[in-house]
Amino acid sequence: MSFRISGLDPAPFQSLYGLDDRSLEARNALRVIAGDDTGYPERIELRAARKGEALILLNYVHQPAPGPYRASHAMFVREGATVAYDAVDELPDVIRTRHISLRAFDERGHIADALLVPGTAVEEAVERLFNRGAVRYIHAHYAAYGCYAARIDRVG
Repeated sequence: MSFRISGLDPAPFQSLYGLDDRSLEARNALRVIAGDDTGYPERIELRAARKGEALILLNYVHQPAPGPYRASHAMFVREGATVAYDAVDELPDVIRTRHISLRAFDERGHIADALLVPGTAVEEAVERLFNRGAVRYIHAHYAAYGCYAARIDRVG
């Protein structure tokens, strides 16, 4: 079964690019400079920021469905990112190299199932979740911090 992984649309974040620290703080965000090449997974391009790159850390509503599963959490976007990751049947390294919590949602935006897997097992777990008829889409979260990583949709 084919699946599509999507990074976030950069448009809602572009107004933050280039703001000074005080202006970011007024918007409940802050600039972070990546201290290494592995610890700062960004959500537009779905890659680890490289050492020295600027990121914006902000709260993002990743599950906007009304009801008890509406959710938001802190996450990074790379300052200057303009093209969202979008691939079919291809996992970005930033997901493959971490433990991932997969939360499968039904048409109402309620959790239908969930799995915790190493990144190397995400494809198999996604197929298993989509084989449940009630599952409409999946959110991937980085297991350690619980941060939203990406959306996964069924293709075909």
